[in-house]
Amino acid sequence: AHYEEGKERLRTICIISFFLSLGKAALNTRECKITKNLDDFCNAINCITAFMPLFRTRSEISNVRTSQEHHSVGLVPTMGALHQGHLALIREAHAQNEHVWVTIFVNPTQFNNNDDLAKYPNMLADDIKAIEEIDANIHIFAPAVTEMYPDELIAKKHEFHGFDKLMEGLDRPGHFDGVITIVKKIFELLRPSRAYFGEKDFQQLQIIKNWVNTEHVPTLIVPYPIIREANGLAMSSRNERLSKEARAAAGFIYRALLQSKSNCQTTTEIERCIHDAFAKHPDFKLLYVHCLEEEDFKKVEHLADAKKPRLFVATAIEGVRLIDNIALK
Repeated sequence: AHYEEGKERLRTICIISFFLSLGKAALNTRECKITKNLDDFCNAINCITAFMPLFRTRSEISNVRTSQEHHSVGLVPTMGALHQGHLALIREAHAQNEHVWVTIFVNPTQFNNNDDLAKYPNMLADDIKAIEEIDANIHIFAPAVTEMYPDELIAKKHEFHGFDKLMEGLDRPGHFDGVITIVKKIFELLRPSRAYFGEKDFQQLQIIKNWVNTEHVPTLIVPYPIIREANGLAMSSRNERLSKEARAAAGFIYRALLQSKSNCQTTTEIERCIHDAFAKHPDFKLLYVHCLEEEDFKKVEHLADAKKPRLFVATAIEGVRLIDNIALK
């Protein structure tokens, strides 16, 4: 809607400019009418520039991105339905860079469940408004699927050095191939100095960091802590699909993580504590629980010997998949 309104205002500016050129001779008379026209013209320009940072095609980006070549550029890739976690990433990027790009694109190739893809929330107008409230000069790239996949809708296979063999990679075959396929396309297009990712999707974060290091991509990956709802539930766009009752009850997930960290001395005890917590909430299906080293995802056997152990869980309720994690040290 913003995009179409912007085009209409640009058309209005062109019309105003045309009539101003016809009235050029009248400038010598210094009539107040000309001054009013000039004021209207400037006001129209100010209105249209508020909408100009919204881009729909790759070709639109080229000249703008070239003009930023010697400046720091922060990127926040999203699939839209922005929440406070996303907005925290955008504010962080805004504080650390001269220019900020936010991508809004629901990437089909990272979904192995078509029903999940179909139900993913689409709130583009609200997303644009939320970004503009941070800074109207933030650039927003919201392409169509055919823009990012002009030839065929397929993810390229990648080598993840074992990072994809468990948790989300095991439960969602091909998911991370889709993630890296679209991240690669966006990075090549926008060439960011820094890219910002939330720690809620910690496995995704590590896979992207590993890919950047392996492929020598000149972008710094900046992690950001999980932002939580008042009851402790990790913020996620998928939370919008939960009933009010399920969303309120889901606060137990974070409490279970914290309790297991405080009360358990071994990984076996931690996993038992998580299973016990979920047994008290049978509507939530526990999909997995793992204690892993952050850097290489190796299983933690002894907490005392672990360097950076992290506890991961995934659950499903009402057909919605929820994930969470906390550092154990």
